[in-house]
Amino acid sequence: MVLYAPSILSADFARLGEQVRTVEEAGADRIHVDVMDGHFVPNLTVGPLVVRSLRPITRLPLFVHLMIEHPEQFLHRFAEAGADAILVHVETCPHLHRVIADIHELGCRAGVALNPATPLEMLHEILPDLDEVLIMSVDPGFGGQAFIPHSLDKIARLRRLLERRGLSRIDISVDGGIDDTTAPQVVQAGATVLVAGAAIFEAADGPAAALARLRRAVQAACA
Repeated sequence: MVLYAPSILSADFARLGEQVRTVEEAGADRIHVDVMDGHFVPNLTVGPLVVRSLRPITRLPLFVHLMIEHPEQFLHRFAEAGADAILVHVETCPHLHRVIADIHELGCRAGVALNPATPLEMLHEILPDLDEVLIMSVDPGFGGQAFIPHSLDKIARLRRLLERRGLSRIDISVDGGIDDTTAPQVVQAGATVLVAGAAIFEAADGPAAALARLRRAVQAACA
């Protein structure tokens, strides 16, 4: 089963509530919230207040992706704001086991994200504790970037690793350059969650039509 996670990074923030409702009605499975601090990545985005404002207007799970330094300092604030899942970067967490345990103690699903140049080996010790691994298929910081092709091999290797270790329950999500062309490829490589921002929220025919088109592309490739 493939899950679709529109990323509000590319949404029109003047109409954020409306656009979130639109993708929910169009069949999105979750909302992806990219949090950037201007240090770990070269951009600033949103904080807990945006998560708090979204919580009453959607029944979809809110997956908060912390692209920030010292994420452990903000876990409780995002959980209290209404996050259903919190994903942190292995590159920012020297005490990753503790951070993942803290996320679970807050009642949230826990995931770890890997930048394109970060090897899968960084996950070997923490994998059994995770609910999700997020493969970045672009260098994080901005929406609308082109998919890095060798990400497909990384996704496939992760899928084999999870199956070999009996951890197929862990979702593999992919974020960056996901569109009608790349989405079928990453699903065939082993991904279970597609995070798409520009392809959905910047589509000329609107988010609902774009999400439907993305789903059709995946279904056709996997038929």
